[in-house]
Amino acid sequence: MSVFFKDIIGQRDVIGQLRRCVDENRLAHALLLTGPRGNGKLAIAIALANYILCGKGSGDACDSCPACVKLKKLMHSDLHFVFPVKKKKSGGDTNPVSDDYIAEWREMVSKGAYFSYDDWLAKLDVENQQPMIYERESGEILHKLSMQSREGGWKIVIIWLPEKMKEVGSNKLLKIIEEPPKDTLFLLVSEEPEKIIATIQSRTQRVEIPRIAQQDIETALQARMGLSFEDAAMIARQCGGNWEQAEELISLSDSKAQYLELFMQLMRIAYARNIREMREWSEQVAALGRERQKRLLDYCQRMIRENFIMNFKEESMNFMSRPERDFSVRFSPFVNERNIFGIMEELSEAQRHIEQNVNAKMVFFDMSLRMIVWIKNR
Repeated sequence: MSVFFKDIIGQRDVIGQLRRCVDENRLAHALLLTGPRGNGKLAIAIALANYILCGKGSGDACDSCPACVKLKKLMHSDLHFVFPVKKKKSGGDTNPVSDDYIAEWREMVSKGAYFSYDDWLAKLDVENQQPMIYERESGEILHKLSMQSREGGWKIVIIWLPEKMKEVGSNKLLKIIEEPPKDTLFLLVSEEPEKIIATIQSRTQRVEIPRIAQQDIETALQARMGLSFEDAAMIARQCGGNWEQAEELISLSDSKAQYLELFMQLMRIAYARNIREMREWSEQVAALGRERQKRLLDYCQRMIRENFIMNFKEESMNFMSRPERDFSVRFSPFVNERNIFGIMEELSEAQRHIEQNVNAKMVFFDMSLRMIVWIKNR
């Protein structure tokens, strides 16, 4: 799947601004693209890179020249991607680089550049690891940019989630980001720009990308997903300008489906006070690995909030997929003003303990035991 300006959902104002900067030769040498999750930041960065590297289109990459043929496969030799990676099990490489996972990255982007960090974690199968952009990556970037452009034009580096970059690696890039070689562009795509070191932030021009307009999501859902006008309108209203959430509302991804199943199990065994199943559930969750455990706890907190809101009977305030809603119709009465704060605190405390590397089996078993009191307290 290509990623050109024509493939972006909405964001016409941002695209128009970036395109004019390119056409008028006043594009900053380092851009920090940020804004709410699911707004198409990565897709816009790739489309902008494609437009520059093509150099033949009027308003967009031409989609037919030799450069575009390579760009559609994400194989242009002057377009470099940097993203969080995990350490490989075999070989003992403790300082991996993005090129080690470029095949997985191309496969991910080829399915659409609107994926989340959770989706990338699932793709990498991280287990207990926390993917990072390791120090060695900076050396790779410096080496690639020290060479002449292989295609005779621009050299572009897209860094996805620069907040995951090790500080020592970030510091190595300060000089080249501030004074890059001629016709070199850095595109930093960030979900949490406040976590990027200040010296990197100060060397970039920040581009705030807003949420996708509701009408644009509605149109895309009908055109791309084949949804009816009524279903597209409902999901566009519920997703809050987040295309990733719009896709989740249509059908749960594998990881979200697993989180939903684990959430339902926890609530059912807490209500039943089944200690044996609690122990089994805790062992199952402990085997997921720390990153997925944290994501599960995030998910559980979201589901508790959604179920509490569901009691107000305001459809426009609920953001759940159909499978989530099917469970919540029966479960939501168990979440109310008498227990929601207690439940949320238990989940938050478990998350803090997991982040502190406390034994996962103990954390989740203890949390499930405490959940009995809150679920019964309704």
